[in-house]
This record gives sequence, C-alpha cells and structure tokens, in this order.
Amino acid sequence: MKAKFGRVIALVAAGSLLAVATAGIASASPQGGKGSSSTQALAAQVLQMRDDLTKVAYAGDVGATRTDLGQLSPVLADIAAGKRYTVQTETGQLAGLAKGRADESTRLLADPTAKARQLPPLPLPIPSLPDLPGPLKIVSDLVKALLAAVTGILGGLLGGLPVPPLPLPPLPVPGS
Repeated sequence: MKAKFGRVIALVAAGSLLAVATAGIASASPQGGKGSSSTQALAAQVLQMRDDLTKVAYAGDVGATRTDLGQLSPVLADIAAGKRYTVQTETGQLAGLAKGRADESTRLLADPTAKARQLPPLPLPIPSLPDLPGPLKIVSDLVKALLAAVTGILGGLLGGLPVPPLPLPPLPVPGS
C-alpha cells in the first residue's frame, strides 16, 4: 500500500514538474488562439516581413522599403502592446524599440530634409551589415538596427530555435 501511494506521489510530482517546465514555452498566442501554432504563425509572418524589407532595402527601392516599413510597424506595435499577442517582456520591449526605428525610417524617407531624432539604444549588439545603397543611405543605420531588432524578436518568438540569417545580397569582390 505504501509503495502504491509513493508511486502516486512521484507521478503527481513529475507531472507538476513537467507542467511548470512547459508553461513558459511559446506564449505568443492571439486572443483565443492555440499557443505554439500562433507563435509559429507570428514568427513566420515577422520573418517574411524582415526578409522582404531586407531584399527591397538592399535593392535600393525607396518606395517598396517605405511600404514594407509601413506594413511592419503595426505588427511590431501589436507585439509591443501585448494585447493581441502575449510575449516575454524583453521581446515586447524590443518590438517597441524596433517600431520606433521603423517609424523614424519611414518619416525620414518621406522627407529626406528632416533631421533624424535621437532614439534610445537597442539592448543588443548590431551586427556589421553593409550600408544601404543610394537614396536609402540616409536611413541605413536605422534600418540595420531595425533588422537586428527584428532578428532579436524572432529569437524570442522561436524560443531557442535558430533564426534564419538575413537574405543579404552578395558582397562585391574587391578589384572586380
């Protein structure tokens, strides 16, 4: 009898430990959503938007870059607000900082004579990326910081899974 009781206690303890261990996994679900599948859908959407922005920005397409920034900004706002999606605090804060960079880039592209505003620093290192070409040079540092922040957000959404690299164009070979 004592052995059966001991097994039941051990089983309940193991089940509780498993429940606590998995409670924090992938909690970016929209209202009424289904948890990890919603997190995966959000991560896929953000990844596609990041990659699209990278491609058009490095192609030097100002209009498409403005459009992509305009589409990314409300998604970042949703993540930062924590109303539609529930994410870790750090991911939400990073989304707010990223939205600021997306909005500032859009503002500067709309009025190239405008003076850039000072933005709070990102809590993560910005990888060395090539500068944007032509008329996008005025927002090059902002967009590079934005891409780094969105990559960090993806890391938070994917919860330890590797984040695909940015689809950067090949660098020109010196002397050719």
